[in-house]
Amino acid sequence: MQNLPAALPDLDFEVIVVDNGSSDDSLRMLEEEFPWVYLIRNSQNMGYTRPMNQALRLAKGRYLVQLNPDTLPQPGAFSTLYFFMESHPEAGICTPKVLNRDHTLQYQCRRSAARPWDVITYFTGLWRLFPKNRLFGRYLMTYLPEDEIAEVEAVSGSCMMIRRGVIEQIGYLDETFFAYQEDADFCFRARQAGWKIYYVPMAEVIHFGGKGGSSSEPYRAIFEWHRSYYYYYRKHLAKEYSFVINGFMYMAMAVKLIISLLRACFSKEKVVGTKKP
Repeated sequence: MQNLPAALPDLDFEVIVVDNGSSDDSLRMLEEEFPWVYLIRNSQNMGYTRPMNQALRLAKGRYLVQLNPDTLPQPGAFSTLYFFMESHPEAGICTPKVLNRDHTLQYQCRRSAARPWDVITYFTGLWRLFPKNRLFGRYLMTYLPEDEIAEVEAVSGSCMMIRRGVIEQIGYLDETFFAYQEDADFCFRARQAGWKIYYVPMAEVIHFGGKGGSSSEPYRAIFEWHRSYYYYYRKHLAKEYSFVINGFMYMAMAVKLIISLLRACFSKEKVVGTKKP
């Protein structure tokens, strides 16, 4: 991989914020303190995917950045990603090193296409026992060095830079996904179209996790996460496997949904989807 320069150029950029019917003073604060931000007001919670598409369709740049509201980009993050994309025309999507609030790596920022074995080894905890083993650590790609550029199968929508050419070729996010897995689906379609996806750790973004929309409606968020993975699996993966494996996966999804909802009833922490190690 080509090394990044020590000095990176300043970029011209636009910021588009989509509000999903918030009831606090955030809109007034945006208008008063950041009048240059383009604001889209939705009257109700429209999930994640549709509002993100609202913003992406308005964006004018050669590169579009999908960014969660509970993130904090570190200095130079977007310039670093921009230079990488300019230097690698085969790259359709890239992601920074996404960090937890304690600055440890949030492994979900780079992962596999979530095929059955990868998901099984993740939820059974085998990846924790053998994190450097490619057989057991595929879902979160824990065998990859944290500080080296790597080609991956999927990245987290918490922060990803997309080349406009990718959207022109494959379209926008699939709005069948109310929230969750829309990033995995988009990456899958991009790879099918011949684009490569990269993890670029020289750029960093802190993702606080659970501070976005999922915390306001935790039970719906839990349901939507499982529904989204079911749809993703049916759309992209089921045709690759026998009815026995598919049947097992559907049953496992249903059992996990029930367990997650029951756990949420008795827990202060309403965990949606996969925990952020």
